[in-house]
Amino acid sequence: MSLTLEIVTPEAKVYSSTIDSVVIPTVEGEIGILPGHIPLLTQVAAGELRVCKGAEVEHLAVSGGFAEIEGDTVRVLAESAITEEKIDVAAVEAAMKRAEQEIANAKVMDPQELEHLQSLVRYAGVQLAVKRRRG
Repeated sequence: MSLTLEIVTPEAKVYSSTIDSVVIPTVEGEIGILPGHIPLLTQVAAGELRVCKGAEVEHLAVSGGFAEIEGDTVRVLAESAITEEKIDVAAVEAAMKRAEQEIANAKVMDPQELEHLQSLVRYAGVQLAVKRRRG
């Protein structure tokens, strides 16, 4: 038996494949999904998503969103997601530095803007961790 995994962001379908299992970072910790899993809707946290296909393991960085498990289909609807090979370390480091500087330099900041910048910093950190752990 196998699973169908789809990872979708507002911009594009980032991943779609038949897999053996997946480990998803959630707000309550990581969860592993195998074929035959019970139906589930859970909130995804920024972190590393691991996809197993045979002996191969693929790594993706994801930000917040939701995961739905129904039958043998897993759908991850994420704010952002990227495969390990597409992570550009220099671009991520530059974006992270810009966001951190905006936070540090702001005298007064709208709470939503602050949360957005903090989210960018968290997602950049996840991307760097995924890339550097394997790089």
